[in-house]
Amino acid sequence: MPRKRFKAYPLGYFHIDLAEVHTAEGRLYLLVAIDRTTKFAFVEVHGRATRRVAGDLFRHLIEAVPYKVNTVLTDNGTHFTTPGNVASAASIIKEAIAAGETFRAHSFELACARNDIDHRLTKPRHPGRMGRSSE
Repeated sequence: MPRKRFKAYPLGYFHIDLAEVHTAEGRLYLLVAIDRTTKFAFVEVHGRATRRVAGDLFRHLIEAVPYKVNTVLTDNGTHFTTPGNVASAASIIKEAIAAGETFRAHSFELACARNDIDHRLTKPRHPGRMGRSSE
């Protein structure tokens, strides 16, 4: 039986997710980013899981990775996009920046727009879908 071939992905395609961890000290939040190609993993642990924390994690990831981050795949949780979004607003934000318009933006999506990174979304609470986004 022939082996199933997986689609090849360029360097810099990251899956980013959040997990709640219960410790003796209480509840903590683990934010993880893993490159599809190299399996490079970047992790931060925080006492709170806010939009700002997710945006900061992403900016720290960009600084830590020795190559260009091209694409990120997240669920559509409030840490990564505005509630109700079915697609990232990063491209709209990028256009507003280019036009010199005043705007309000989600911290994570703003980081994507400012760094020219494609942000793709999957459904929340469907971890099995992280490898099968609409590409």
